[in-house]
Amino acid sequence: MNQEQLVSKVGSSMYNQINDVGYATAVKTLMDLQILSKEDYEKWRNGQVPYLEKVCKINLKKLAGVLQEMKRYAGKNDLKPSYTFYKQWGREHKTTVQLRFSKTGSEYIEKLYATHYVRKETNSVKCIDK
Repeated sequence: MNQEQLVSKVGSSMYNQINDVGYATAVKTLMDLQILSKEDYEKWRNGQVPYLEKVCKINLKKLAGVLQEMKRYAGKNDLKPSYTFYKQWGREHKTTVQLRFSKTGSEYIEKLYATHYVRKETNSVKCIDK
C-alpha cells in the first residue's frame, strides 16, 4: 500500500466510524485496513499477546504512518482527541492491567494508539415539535 492509498483508506475508515458511532479508533482503523484481524485484537485484549504491534501485518514504520494520518485527518476535520485507557478483558475483580500497544512502549506512540477521535457536538439548539 503506497502513501496515497494509505491516506485514502485511513480517511475512509475514519469517516465511516465517525458517521456510525461518532468517534474513530486506531484499532478499528487497523482492522478496516486489514492490518489487524479481529481474532488477533481479541487475543491482545485478553492478554495473550504482549503488545498490539506484534500481531499487525505491516512494519512499524507503516503503522506509525497510519497513526500519523489519523491524527492529520482528525485535525483537518475538527475532531476532538480523547485519550482512552485500554485494559485487559476478563479481569473485573482483579488488578486492572493496562494493555500495551507498541514494542517500544514509547509514551507518544502509546497515546496515538489509545486516542479516540470524537466528533465535536454542535452548540446549536435543536427544536423538537410535540
